[in-house]
Amino acid sequence: MADLRIEGEREPLLGDTPGSREWDILETEEHYKSRWRSIRILYLTMFLSSVGFSIVILSIWPYLQKIDQTADTRFLGWVIASYSLGQMVASPIFGLWSNYRPRKEPLVVSIFISVAANCLYAYVHIPASHNKYYMLVARGLLGIGAGNVAVVRSYTAGATSLQERTSSMANISMCQALGFILGPASTDEIEVPQGNIDQVAVVAINVLFFVALFIFAVFETIIAPLTMDMYAWTQEQAVLYNGIILAALGVEAVVIFVGVKLLSKKIGERAILLGGLIVVWVGFFILLPWGNQFPKIQWEDLHNNSIPNTTFGEIIIGLWKSPMEDDNERPTGCSIEQAWCLYTPVIHLAQFLTSVVLIGVGYPVCNLMSYTLYSKVLGPKPQGVYMGWLTASGSGARILGPMFISQVYAHWGPRWAFSLMCGVVVLTITLLGVVYRRLIALSVRYGRIQE
Repeated sequence: MADLRIEGEREPLLGDTPGSREWDILETEEHYKSRWRSIRILYLTMFLSSVGFSIVILSIWPYLQKIDQTADTRFLGWVIASYSLGQMVASPIFGLWSNYRPRKEPLVVSIFISVAANCLYAYVHIPASHNKYYMLVARGLLGIGAGNVAVVRSYTAGATSLQERTSSMANISMCQALGFILGPASTDEIEVPQGNIDQVAVVAINVLFFVALFIFAVFETIIAPLTMDMYAWTQEQAVLYNGIILAALGVEAVVIFVGVKLLSKKIGERAILLGGLIVVWVGFFILLPWGNQFPKIQWEDLHNNSIPNTTFGEIIIGLWKSPMEDDNERPTGCSIEQAWCLYTPVIHLAQFLTSVVLIGVGYPVCNLMSYTLYSKVLGPKPQGVYMGWLTASGSGARILGPMFISQVYAHWGPRWAFSLMCGVVVLTITLLGVVYRRLIALSVRYGRIQE
């Protein structure tokens, strides 16, 4: 971590035109190796963070049901949102911190917070009551620890040229995707383009990124309850099958990132972003229920079941085992407490899987292109604070997303939930069309290089 930052140094871009005479003179072999060694360390950081996230996310709903039977899908939304609330608060702080102090400081602090939060999460089953609130706190602290994403992104933006940027951002996202599958130089002398940052473009990309993370938050929140309601899956089946689905999406995302790195050189990031949003819209549209087949109704009240006296490790292991005796006694299907179960057609498995594939294509594209365009719009200046706000914007989406989908789904069902998501994506495509011409690199905007 010693190479991440020399105290007091500023870290603008190394240059917008790698083939320039200035680049060849100032970019020594030692500097080149140093900055890429640091970037690769951050690749590993993102990978490990993603591994930890993927291990926990699918077990939240079954774990919550087992430790506190008073928790319902509405409270699930708050639990998942608490992670993003912590990240939203911490990201600008870590970003500002990294602008004025060595970047290893916020990184180390965030890692310690994450370790403490994971320990709390592992033992939330021990208290005699109010277990769901302890889980809420644990997830919030985990979100604070995850605020270091802003530091990782800002460093990568500051240590790469414009031509390296898309590839580097794609590699960061690829490391995150791989995590889901598996559970610089001193450059003060370089002249940088002067000019004001296009604040309209900055705000627009924050909104676009908000929607991208909103999509992900909705998906990760609803996948377990939806499949358990529609297909009468047990808790074990939901964790196993959805885990396989997410692992497959991780593989899909890696392929997408590689393809985007090549495609962006031909058609540009803006066109790819537009295409990603269109694919996402189709994915949500396919999820709209239709037909005359209805889901199996769960008549028994799940809240009458006793809370098993098990440890966290036993719960996680149990979720992956064959159904146990207590699980065989647990009713499955769409809960009668949700009135829409009686009149809403089932979402066929083929619909669900097709939608998953399409959203699995569109989401990583929108995520990556938002980050890439944002760093180019900001130009070669310290981006810690700006990246902090972008991460906070995404965290805000992951707060509102679970709250939105859990409330709408519980009261009105998937038809309303996914119709509203289609509307949100249409509005986002409209916004992208309005600001399309403004989403260009700072150097292009001020005529230093050709677009």
